Amino acid sequence: MAGHNGEAGINFEIKALPFFSEQLSFSEQDLSRKENNMRLVLALALGFTLAFAQSGPPAKGTYTRIKVHGKSLEGNLSGEPADRDVSVYLPPSYQRDATRRFPVVYLLHGYTNSDIGWFGPEGRGSFANGNTMTAAADRAYSGTGTPEVILVMPNAYTIYQGSMFSNSVTTGDWEGFIAKDLVEYMDSHYRTIPNRASRGLAGHSMGGYGTVRIAERYPQVFSSIYILSACCLTANLNPNPQSSAKAEALKSPEDAKGAERGLATLLAEASAWSPNPQNPPFYFDLPAKDGKIQPAVVAKWVANAPLASIDQYITALRTLKIGMDVGDKDSLARSNSELNRILTSYGIQTTFEEYDGDHTNHIVDRMEKVVLPFFGKNLASSSGK
Repeated sequence: MAGHNGEAGINFEIKALPFFSEQLSFSEQDLSRKENNMRLVLALALGFTLAFAQSGPPAKGTYTRIKVHGKSLEGNLSGEPADRDVSVYLPPSYQRDATRRFPVVYLLHGYTNSDIGWFGPEGRGSFANGNTMTAAADRAYSGTGTPEVILVMPNAYTIYQGSMFSNSVTTGDWEGFIAKDLVEYMDSHYRTIPNRASRGLAGHSMGGYGTVRIAERYPQVFSSIYILSACCLTANLNPNPQSSAKAEALKSPEDAKGAERGLATLLAEASAWSPNPQNPPFYFDLPAKDGKIQPAVVAKWVANAPLASIDQYITALRTLKIGMDVGDKDSLARSNSELNRILTSYGIQTTFEEYDGDHTNHIVDRMEKVVLPFFGKNLASSSGK
C-alpha cells in the first residue's frame, strides 16, 4: 500500500509538474504581453506629451494700449489732444524670440469708430462679441503660415467723431501724425524692421480714405497698402445748403457733441477740408452760407476727393503694392470700383475684390483671411530683403 501510494504520488507529481509548468509559462507570457502593452501606452503618452509641450495650444499675441504724442497734432484749433491712444498688437513670436524684428501694419478705423472698436473692449460691427482684431490676428497666425506683423491703430475719434485723416490747422495734421510721429515712435520703442519695405498701411471706410491720401503723400514711408470700402472718394459738386444751415445754427463746438450722423459728418469734413483760422469758434468754412453755395469752399472739398485728385499722385502710387475690396451691397461699391479702374488704366496692378457683403458685416473676416495674408506676402520680413 505504502509502495503503491508512493508510486501514485510519484506518478502524480510527474503528471502534475507539466500542468504547473504550463501555467507558469502562460503567466510569464501574459505578463510579458502586459508589459509590452504598458510600454506602448507609456511611449504613446510620452509622445503626445512631448508633442503638446512643443506645439501646445495655438500661441497668442499680446495686446496693449499706449499713449503716443503727436507733434503734428500740436496747436490744432479744435483743441484735440496731441497725446493719442494707440492700440498695439504684438504677434506670438514677438515674446518668444527676443532678437527678432517684425514688419508693421498701421491700421486706420472708420468714422464714429475708434481703435477699441476694433481691438475691444467696445467692439463694434463685425468686431463685436469678443471677435476682436486681436482674436482675428491670433487666428491668422495659428499655423497657417501667414508671416507675422505688428499691428498699430491710433484713436482718431474727435469732437466731430472722426479726423478724416487729413491735414488741417483746425483738426491737426493727421497725415503727419500717422506717417511721421507714429512710425518714429514704433521704430524707437518696439522691435520693428524700420524701413519702407516692411511697412504697410490699411484702413476701412474713413480709414480707407485716409489710407489713400496718406499713401499718396508718403510713398517713401509705406510700400504696401490695403483699402477696405473707402468713403469720401467722390467729389460733391452740389452740396445741400440745408445741411450747412443746420451747422450754422450751432453756437459753439460743444453744441456739436452728440450731433446726428449727417450733421456730425459735415462738421468733421469742414474741419478737415476747409479750415479757416480766422473764423472762430469753429475755425472752418461751410460749403454753403446763408442758403447760398460757396464755390471757393466747394473747390477745397473737391480737391480733397481722391477720384478728383488721383491723377496728381500716379507716380507715387506706382511704387506701392495695392490691395482693395468692397462689399457688393455697400453703397460705396461703385466709387471703390472706379478707383480701381483708374489705377489699372494707368497700368498700376492692384488686387481688387467685390465680395458678398455690406459696408461692415465682414470686415473682421476680411482682415483675418485676406488683408493680413496680403501684407504677409508683400512686406519684407527681414531687414536684408
